[in-house]
Amino acid sequence: MKVFIAICFAIVLFTLSPRAEIEKRAEICDTGICLYWWPKLPPLKGWHQDGGSSVKCGVNASAPDGSPFANASAVIYAKAEYKPRMPETDSLEKVIANDQKTFRSEFPAIVIMETDGLLTADGKKMRTFTFFPKSTGQWEEVSYGEEGEFYLIFTLSARSREAFDKTLSVYRDLVGRYKERL
Repeated sequence: MKVFIAICFAIVLFTLSPRAEIEKRAEICDTGICLYWWPKLPPLKGWHQDGGSSVKCGVNASAPDGSPFANASAVIYAKAEYKPRMPETDSLEKVIANDQKTFRSEFPAIVIMETDGLLTADGKKMRTFTFFPKSTGQWEEVSYGEEGEFYLIFTLSARSREAFDKTLSVYRDLVGRYKERL
């Protein structure tokens, strides 16, 4: 009964929270109740949301039809970081700097470059960076923005440069069609 009451409380709390169109989920997990937040995304033709991977990774995980998220040559995912849970990170610039620091510590040979950025359907500019290995590894484009009480992070991650190039237009179309309210 206590778990049921806690879940109901969590659901009410998150339905009353900020104005952003963020999918909010509360589920029972090994540590009690796990909370998941991610941007609601417009549908992508030829792609599907992988619900199991979304919960496992804490992101809105999408993969090409016919491929599970874990085995796809390229995937797209989005997450929403709730600002009150990150009091030491008080700006989008800090979110980006922390992300880049983590990447560089895990992959010292990574090359990070800022691109022109991408516009959402709301006309908000997302700061966008490529994270490319010098030889092998993950090829990524990551776009950062803010929406109400959330930092938004959209990512295209590919196992090869060829898969990255093939998927880039799908990713950019997704970011370009994203808006605060679907």
